[in-house]
Parts: sequence; structure tokens; C-alpha cells
Amino acid sequence: MLPVKSNLLPTVSRFFDDDWSALFDWTNRNYLNTALTVPSVNIKETKDDFLVEMAAPGMKKEDFQIEIFNNVLSIRSEVKKETTDNDDDQYTRKEFSYQSFQRSFNLNQRLIDDSKIKATYKDGILHLQLPKKEAAKEKPARSIKIS
Repeated sequence: MLPVKSNLLPTVSRFFDDDWSALFDWTNRNYLNTALTVPSVNIKETKDDFLVEMAAPGMKKEDFQIEIFNNVLSIRSEVKKETTDNDDDQYTRKEFSYQSFQRSFNLNQRLIDDSKIKATYKDGILHLQLPKKEAAKEKPARSIKIS
């Protein structure tokens, strides 16, 4: 009598991993992972404001569009690069580069004074300073006398 396997799923799963991966070479993809096209963001809260840092190396400050609409802060960018050759269109390979992203953040209108938001771009990092309203700032401790 032949031994009977009690669990068929790992065998089937391994069949697809071993046999089908040879048909399709997934290791040399010629496309970007979508997670790589959205810049990472750090948000830090200080006593007086919120600081947003967005990693966007290789860009210029003119590449960004920052706007606030209905308490939503949106940061957009669109960059197109095209190489040109003067070979009378007889090229074997010509590559275009197109990169765009959008990040949006809901702003708490009770905390943020959106009329005083400042943005700078330096060393591949977009910096945003979102000042807090006076009512939202941390107040120092004070003593209350008991009468």
C-alpha cells in the first residue's frame, strides 16, 4: 500500500513555485514597483507646529504643486523627461521617463493655521511647516489657588 499524503495544498503550491517560475522570469522586470513611486513622508509635531518632510530626490522646487482645498493638503508632482536624438528617427531604442505622484493629508482646521503654511525644498527633501493656531498650542502649567 502506498503512503497517503494528508495535506495536498503544500504540494500543489510547490508545483507552481518550481515548475511555473521557469516559464516566466519575474526577476528582471522592466517596470517600477508602485510603492517606489510615492515619496515617503515624515510628520513631526513640535510645540508650535507640525513639520512634514517628503523625500523627493532629483527634483526641483518648480516640480511641485501644493494646495489646500476643503481642509485637504495636496502635494503633487509631474516630471517628464525625453531624450532626443538627431538621427532622423532611426533609433533602435529610445526611452521616455515620466514620474508623477500625489499625496493628500486631511488637516484639522481647529489645529492648523493654513494661512501661514510654508514650504521649502532642499537636498532632495520637501519641507512643510504647518503652524498651529494659538488655541491649539500647548500652554505652560499654571497653579490654581484654592479659595
